[in-house]
Amino acid sequence: MTNFDFLKKEEKFASFADVAINAEKIFHIDAEACALNCRRAAEFAVKWMYSADAELELPHYDDSFAVLTSGEIFRGIVKQDNIRRLDYIRRLGNNVAHKGKSVTPDQVRLCLENLFYFLDYVAYLYADEYEEKEYDRTLSDMQSEPAPAPAPEIDIDALLKENAALREELSAKREEREKTYSPPPQEPSEYETRTKYIDVMLMDAGWERGKNWIDEYPLTGMPNASEIGFADYVLLGDDGVPLAVVEAKRTCVDLSVGRRQAQLYADLLEKKFNKRPIIFLTNSFETRIWDDAHYPERTVSGIYSKRDLEKLFNLRRAKTSLKYITVDKRIAGRYYQEAAIKSVCEAFEQRNRRKALLVMATGSGKTRTVVGLVKVLLEHGWIKNVLFLADRTALVTQAKRTFVNLLEDFYVSSLCEATPDYNANGIFSTEKRGRAHLFLRALRPHRA
Repeated sequence: MTNFDFLKKEEKFASFADVAINAEKIFHIDAEACALNCRRAAEFAVKWMYSADAELELPHYDDSFAVLTSGEIFRGIVKQDNIRRLDYIRRLGNNVAHKGKSVTPDQVRLCLENLFYFLDYVAYLYADEYEEKEYDRTLSDMQSEPAPAPAPEIDIDALLKENAALREELSAKREEREKTYSPPPQEPSEYETRTKYIDVMLMDAGWERGKNWIDEYPLTGMPNASEIGFADYVLLGDDGVPLAVVEAKRTCVDLSVGRRQAQLYADLLEKKFNKRPIIFLTNSFETRIWDDAHYPERTVSGIYSKRDLEKLFNLRRAKTSLKYITVDKRIAGRYYQEAAIKSVCEAFEQRNRRKALLVMATGSGKTRTVVGLVKVLLEHGWIKNVLFLADRTALVTQAKRTFVNLLEDFYVSSLCEATPDYNANGIFSTEKRGRAHLFLRALRPHRA
């Protein structure tokens, strides 16, 4: 008997029921294999949802686990608590599969528990008959069976055909039932949040405990001179100098609670190493990055890798002032084009903005204005890559041609062409394809 036997009562759940059951059966024999099976069961269940719910459409560019769980409609259906569960399962499975990282029994048990509550939610939405249940840890401790042969990859096209006639019915059932769903309570302590969720997030980003990831980093110089402060996590570069400080809070706590404390730790680290670290605030539900000397905090998908943090610092060092720029009049020679470029540069440097919007009439030279702006930002070290989006393929082709003619040394490629080069510095695309490229380019190979 396992926690997942309830899935066998519904034939429609067959594609992921056995994988989940087998994951629990091998928990005490092979923790790594258990984590891998949890990941496969969750991925199979997500793909089943895409095949069975009329509101969910498979993205044409990729059907990997990470991409499917990032969709706005999917996230609206499964809600934040289950998104976090899926993210944990995916990260832990990836750490085992692609990095060979060892995992603790507590981490794997949490993986099983998260899988149970996600699949229980799937059953609540789509099962013919649903019975409320709780995860029973004693059942996991009773299991001790050899690992079965790995389950074959799920054929999502076959699932789509199989569930085609049920999509509208299951979608309607889900819409009705999700109104009454009450998520199970989750209020782990700050320590549990750190050791189970945030540790896995750091492992997934490639950090190594004791080498470039330090827990409870001691800091002297706290407001009360008799006290020594301890930063939850400090992440180091190859030279041993801190790149980031991470302030962790329990899942039910607003991240703003730790903002002042994290800033104080950053002050002390900057005083000691003459380099201000990036600040991350996280409660495992939400993670924010705060480069407080330059930009306001913003939400990110997870803690950055060492490579990404180093790139951020390198870009910061390479920047030169945008205060006295020279606009290439060969590219953008009209007075309002030059004024627009200077206005954007002022917003970026003097007001620390990350975004700018230019509203220009048809025929006013929008593309040339953008080319002129890109040239300025490239010359002053503010950017390396550009994504140019338009709403029609013809406009994409036209814009790419303009860039090629005016910025001869800037290597570009179009996603609308048969064989695009994804490593080009300038990517041109329609909006839908462009968003896909942005997401895929942001993923590391191990985050499939």
